[in-house]
Amino acid sequence: MSDYEQFIEGIKRKTGIDLALYKEAQMKRRLTSLYEKKGYRNFVDFLKALEQDRDLMNEFLDRMTINVSEFYRNGKRWEVLQKKIFPKLLQSNKRLKIWSAACSTGEEPYSLVMVLSQLVPLSQIQIIATDLDENVIQKAKLGVYPERSLAEVPNDIKAKYFEQEGSFYRVKDEIKRCVTFKKHNLLKDQYDSNYDLIVCRNVMIYFTEEAKDQIYTNFSKSLRKDGILFVGSTEQIFNPSRYEFEVEDTFFYRRKNN
Repeated sequence: MSDYEQFIEGIKRKTGIDLALYKEAQMKRRLTSLYEKKGYRNFVDFLKALEQDRDLMNEFLDRMTINVSEFYRNGKRWEVLQKKIFPKLLQSNKRLKIWSAACSTGEEPYSLVMVLSQLVPLSQIQIIATDLDENVIQKAKLGVYPERSLAEVPNDIKAKYFEQEGSFYRVKDEIKRCVTFKKHNLLKDQYDSNYDLIVCRNVMIYFTEEAKDQIYTNFSKSLRKDGILFVGSTEQIFNPSRYEFEVEDTFFYRRKNN
């Protein structure tokens, strides 16, 4: 067994995270740079250190889960969401059940609230937002972001829903109250059901084909009939019918059957 295979086994035992389901070359490269920076010689030594040092384990989890996000990322897709997807979903349900999966530091679920608030009152909005990394969930709950994260936010939304604090911006409490953050492992934990919309963007690129297949199957089962899956701009599903999906718009997939 190679030292990386021993590492995978040890991490799975310790955290429940199966690194074998992530693309090996990318993951190895990322983690090798981390352990070398920390002064370890190989994956076995690094694993021993992780088992004894909680801060190092948190840093490892941060490195493993790429947390690059911004509000209204790929703005044109959010326009489609506001003008086409949400109005259609609201025809059959005025209180939508929405899940922001692998939500990172919170820009995505807060963006969902802001977009949906153009169509329904905030009192009717509740988003479930999940991530594997407890550190990013804590950052998401704080809701404080550098100006660059707001580059694509329309000016009226920026003025209405953010408070400037020096060079940072804080999401207003009325938006925060609409989001419930939870820890969730897409590859291991159970999925809830009857969602109107699941948003999972710019995460699947890190997974193996086997893992993607498992996640898309679970997403499909979690959506109600005619529910929508919204994916990232590099994550087009080339065989949507395999998961009972059909294309609703670019990067939006509709669940066909129950």
